[in-house]
Amino acid sequence: MMAAYQGTELELFATAKNWKSYVAASLRPYISGRVLDVGAGIGGNIRYLANATVTQWTALEPDARLAATIEETLGTDQPPPVDCTVINGTIEDIAPRTTFDTILYMDVLEHIADDQREVAAAARLLAPGGCLVVLAPAHQYLFSPFDTAVGHHRRYSLPALRALTPVNARTELCRLMDSVGFLASLANRAILRQSDPTERQIRIWDRLMVRASRLLDPVAGYEIGKSALMVWRASQTPDLVVADV
Repeated sequence: MMAAYQGTELELFATAKNWKSYVAASLRPYISGRVLDVGAGIGGNIRYLANATVTQWTALEPDARLAATIEETLGTDQPPPVDCTVINGTIEDIAPRTTFDTILYMDVLEHIADDQREVAAAARLLAPGGCLVVLAPAHQYLFSPFDTAVGHHRRYSLPALRALTPVNARTELCRLMDSVGFLASLANRAILRQSDPTERQIRIWDRLMVRASRLLDPVAGYEIGKSALMVWRASQTPDLVVADV
C-alpha cells in the first residue's frame, strides 16, 4: 500500500458529517488510550472518533501527499482534537514492540489485497484487551464502477469479516449500518452505475438517508446496510487462545 492513493473521493466524503457522527457514536465504547489509525487519509475521521479517553493518536498513511494533509486538517481545529503523530507508511513500518489500545481500519481494509495478513499483523500490535475496528463497504454484489475507481479489492459480508477474526481475539461488535443507503446503492448498481457520486448525491445521502438509517437500523436489527462494522477485542491474556463468540 506504499503508493499514491488513486481515489478522489476523500474530500467529498469529508463533508458527510451525519455519517461520521453516526459511526463515531457506535464506536465510542471501543476507542480509547493509544490509537493507531491505519490508512488515515486526510485525517477526516479524527475529529469525530477522538474522545476524552484517547491519550495519543497515530495517523498511519502510505500516501505522502495525504499524510502531509493530515496536520493541515487538524490545524483547522483550535485546539486540535487530540495529540496526533503522523507516520507516512504501512503497518509494517510500526516498531514490532509498539502496542496500541485501539487500531482502526476506517474504509481501508477493502483496499488491501491480503486482508487476512493485514488483520493478523494489526492484531499483534494490540495491547491486552485492546480493540481492532474495521468499517468497510458491504455486499460483494453491490461492487460497482465506483469501487473499481477508488481501488477496492472487495466488499464484505459479515461472515467474511468473521472469517478474519485474529487468534486471541473475540468478536465484540458485528453489524450492518445504513439501511436506507443500502437501497440507494442498489439503485446505483441497477440503474446509474456511476464511478463517482456527485456532491449533491453525497449531501442528500448524508442529510436525509443517514438520519433515516440511524432511526431504522436498530429496528432492522442492524442486519441491513451498505457498510459493515466489526470490532474484535484482544484477550487480556495474549498467550491463551480464545474462541470467537
